[in-house]
Amino acid sequence: MSNKIVLTKGLDLPVSGKAELRVAKTVTPDIVAICPTDFAGLTPRLLVKEGDNVLCGSPVLSDKKNPDILISSPVSGIVKEIVRGEKRKLLAVLIQADIKQQGLDFGKKNPKDLDASEIKRALLESGLWPFIIQRPYGIVAKPEDTPKAIFISAFDTAPLAASPEFTLGDRIADVQTGIDAVAKLTDGKVHVGLNAASSSSTPFRRLEGVSFHLFEGKHPAGNVGVQISHVCPVVKGSVVWTVSLQGLAAIGALFKTGKLNLRRKIAVAGPAAIQTGYADALPGTPMSSFAAFYGNNDDIRIVSGNILSGKTVGKEGYLGFYSNEVTVLKEGIEKELFGWLDPIRPKVYSQDRTAFSWLFCGKKYNMDTNLHGGPRAFVMSDSYYSKVLPMDIYPIYLIKACLAGDIDKMEQFGIYEVIPEDFALCEYIDPSKNYIQEIIADGISLMLKEME
Repeated sequence: MSNKIVLTKGLDLPVSGKAELRVAKTVTPDIVAICPTDFAGLTPRLLVKEGDNVLCGSPVLSDKKNPDILISSPVSGIVKEIVRGEKRKLLAVLIQADIKQQGLDFGKKNPKDLDASEIKRALLESGLWPFIIQRPYGIVAKPEDTPKAIFISAFDTAPLAASPEFTLGDRIADVQTGIDAVAKLTDGKVHVGLNAASSSSTPFRRLEGVSFHLFEGKHPAGNVGVQISHVCPVVKGSVVWTVSLQGLAAIGALFKTGKLNLRRKIAVAGPAAIQTGYADALPGTPMSSFAAFYGNNDDIRIVSGNILSGKTVGKEGYLGFYSNEVTVLKEGIEKELFGWLDPIRPKVYSQDRTAFSWLFCGKKYNMDTNLHGGPRAFVMSDSYYSKVLPMDIYPIYLIKACLAGDIDKMEQFGIYEVIPEDFALCEYIDPSKNYIQEIIADGISLMLKEME
């Protein structure tokens, strides 16, 4: 039994460069990076030193506040380098991978035969616990909490997003085992959001022990935060957990094989890609391993994640722990003749119809990183941003409360319900050119600091 929720707000960006549904490359990296900055809310403590030997599944980092939360090595090898930044901030642990891989054996288990404490222990010891994210704040979940529900989004509406059916359609058994495991961690239900347009054909419809919800609408309909807000809103004092499909597949593989397996199919897409497709890779893989997709062009921006909320990492960066996509964009350094004064601009997409391009329905655009203007006064009405955010909050008031550092107002206007990615479209359409996701992240950081 499932219910259908129709969302009337949102925006689908017509970006060119969708990844072809083919595995074009299998990446076996020499170096794999573990980056503490991937894990929101985690204060890292280093558990290894340069020259140490590690196995796949060996703990490399722990959380200072909760030492039971571990980050494990996705490969066996030698710790080659500890990378630090300003004030000795830990930026990355680089591991030189062995030619012949070896891993810890955590033991095969049937999650249906285990209780919640045994499930937690298995996830914590293996380093898979960080796949469980807490709302509010979008941080790594606290093991001592019991959420009122667990949410999974089985589709992605972000521009150029990887296809869940292609990347995980052959791992439904692992996903099901992962659901059997995490279902033991809540007294409530496990909710799965499906795309109403493809709900009858998606293999995720076969999942058992879950409550299905069908969502119809434009992006961000696939964001798990939007789905939570329409099914089981987060309020002060309540906790909801979310898990990605790729996280569930890794959890399921752990229980079925006793081994840590973080390999995944990565969509490599974007207008500046010389070819698109999927790569079989590990989190922490160097972006240089994907060079076949973007070539030698220096005038590009490489993003770990999607075009709206991903992280710019460059050619020297690494694939994020949670990323299932690499996006390649052209740097927008060219200036337009007459700029917005030219109403024709057939190559420029305008969601507000300030260019005639809106007449060409179905056209895809080679979008770049050009902001088309600079920062200016932040005076827009709330209705402008609300049209792309299908949540029961007042976005502009929450943004300004975060700018002011007003905790009472942040609570009043919905800080518990959102994370930065929910505001990605607000940032995209913002005429004032504000970094809205960064503002929301700063507001969340302030809330977390006040909780200490």
